Amino acid sequence: MNRKIKVVQYGVGKMSLYTMRYALEKGCEIVGAVDINPEVIGKDLSIFLGGNSTGVVVTSVNDAERMLRETKPDICIVTTMSLFNDVYQALELCAKLGINAITTCEEAFYPINSNPISTKAINAIAKETGCTITGSGYQDVYWGELISAIAASTQRITKIKGSSSYNVEDYGIALAEAHGAGLTLNEFQEKVASLDEMTEEERKQKIDSCEFIPSYMWNVNGWLAEKLGLTVLSQTQKCVPQTHSEDLESTTLNMTIPQGNATGMSAVVTTTTKEGITIESECIGKVYSKDDFDKNEWTIFGEPDTTIVVNRPATVELTCATVVNRIPDVINAEPGYVPTDKIGEPTFKIKPLNEYVNKVD
Repeated sequence: MNRKIKVVQYGVGKMSLYTMRYALEKGCEIVGAVDINPEVIGKDLSIFLGGNSTGVVVTSVNDAERMLRETKPDICIVTTMSLFNDVYQALELCAKLGINAITTCEEAFYPINSNPISTKAINAIAKETGCTITGSGYQDVYWGELISAIAASTQRITKIKGSSSYNVEDYGIALAEAHGAGLTLNEFQEKVASLDEMTEEERKQKIDSCEFIPSYMWNVNGWLAEKLGLTVLSQTQKCVPQTHSEDLESTTLNMTIPQGNATGMSAVVTTTTKEGITIESECIGKVYSKDDFDKNEWTIFGEPDTTIVVNRPATVELTCATVVNRIPDVINAEPGYVPTDKIGEPTFKIKPLNEYVNKVD
């Protein structure tokens, strides 16, 4: 592509401050932004990015379609919510208009195993209009491609076990609330844990009716199984509250979480496969105390056993950099809803991103 890639930022919150800056630094042009917050609607992007006026103001979500039709972006970066149903409207709009989209929505990483009806609906629209929709972020590399690469150096695998922790304070109120942060233990049981207390048939019914709420690792396990060519026989998840021995301040929730209340949760997903390989992954998302830090640890058991540990990853920055580096991959990909395991390995992009786009424009 012989011009700058035109980007629209959908959701002007904490994550967007990085995705917009990174996109600009990689030679893209921000041509529009969308949000639901009346306090940011109408504001010039320079308020968030610094520097001189950009001439680009934040548009209300109610006026998003008009703005997208006028600006004709090459891709839309959606950094709003964590569940597929919550980003469906934004992704459907992009698909309808033939605009490529990439989202940090965790369920969108591999939504076919948790919300197949909505995934197939967007896939059909995107194929018709010729654009690509996908989900990416931290999990794309640190829960996905990194594990796949280690598996490629392993002769025989019996089990894959992973654990990753992150501070929900870094991602905004929607994610913190989805993790049950701030709830009493009784409230957590009622609103979070109880949602997974069901039979396999009941879970299937919820998935088929777009009512299932997956933990992040639910979709990661599905992605890994697909990437490694495994046939899933069963998959379960269990959510357990995390607590702290002292009161914790949460700036995101704007509250003090009392001692003993849920600061977040641990979600464990176990997948069995026809090939005999078990995938057991856990994500721990909570409001951190002063002693907590992000950690990513995975072990592949087999011949040989291999463990990798990443202490204190800059999860927000890594998430946003992965998304931005994926932009040319998405534009180059086949139309439809295409998980990242189907659009090639993630790579560092040293040149302006338009130089990696195959299409001539």
